[in-house]
Amino acid sequence: MKPRRVAIAAALAVAVGAASVGLAAPEKVLEGEFARQRWLAGASERDVVVGDHRWRVVEAGAGPTIVLVHGFTGSKENWLPLMRRLARTHRVIAPDLPGWGDSERVDGADYGPLAQAERLKSFLATLESKPVLLLGHSMGGQIVGLLAAREPQVAGRIGLMSSAGVRFADNDFGRAVLAGENPFEVTDRASLDRYLGIVFVDPPWVPWPASAALIRQRRDDVAFEQQVLDGIGRGPQALQLEGELDRIAMPVLLLWCRDDRVIDVSAAEIFHRGLRASRTVLLAGCGHMPMMAQPDNVAEAVGAFLEAPLPSGEGLG
Repeated sequence: MKPRRVAIAAALAVAVGAASVGLAAPEKVLEGEFARQRWLAGASERDVVVGDHRWRVVEAGAGPTIVLVHGFTGSKENWLPLMRRLARTHRVIAPDLPGWGDSERVDGADYGPLAQAERLKSFLATLESKPVLLLGHSMGGQIVGLLAAREPQVAGRIGLMSSAGVRFADNDFGRAVLAGENPFEVTDRASLDRYLGIVFVDPPWVPWPASAALIRQRRDDVAFEQQVLDGIGRGPQALQLEGELDRIAMPVLLLWCRDDRVIDVSAAEIFHRGLRASRTVLLAGCGHMPMMAQPDNVAEAVGAFLEAPLPSGEGLG
């Protein structure tokens, strides 16, 4: 067989093999992409048992510790693009919160924000050093804020990115949540595309079979997501953080995208008014996932926040 025909035959064989894997186990294709992103970040995974849950953690780098806490329906993998940048100067740790991702979920357990804040406290106690920054996104920001209000020594500084926990200007997402719906629910390709359209200004295209794996995972979590959303978005704990902002003693980075369709950017001003010392960074051209959409800009904002003294009451920037 001629060399060109050999090359074509080899390419076809690889394509057929990949398609076969996709049909049989689309999750393996998705995990392969996550493995690629971990490799780019120089990251590794490990398990740790804290309290009554097994946690899965991804970490990279060396130096002062930064801990990243994902949001509702999120996972540790959301942080890999940002981790790749922060790990150049810091030890960066991103866990799957109990109940989410590859961490353990216990039947009947409470996964509301206050319960998760207590679990996060226990997890941080297992680390060799106190984080110089504890950064939470969306639901993760709500959890980080509640913990910081109760435990002023938990970290040197905290960051609240597109954070839940306070009132904000009415939007379609907020109205749907208060009506008992889950706007993030994914059960098929159409709802996956709708979800991506909510959280990204410029939604990424998720090709098959990775899309099939995501849809299967999210479909299995529909009931769990609804239960958690009852706690973080419309239950008695939903706005508890707003009433405790003045108890947060450490400096706070508030980071939002101006076009966030989930937690409206007006929330940043509510946080700023209630906190003792905060710096606000507003990014243009992105939605609810700044660490994925603009990791360079987020890394720059985090670096500046960690390097510069933060005067009490610093205003919007």
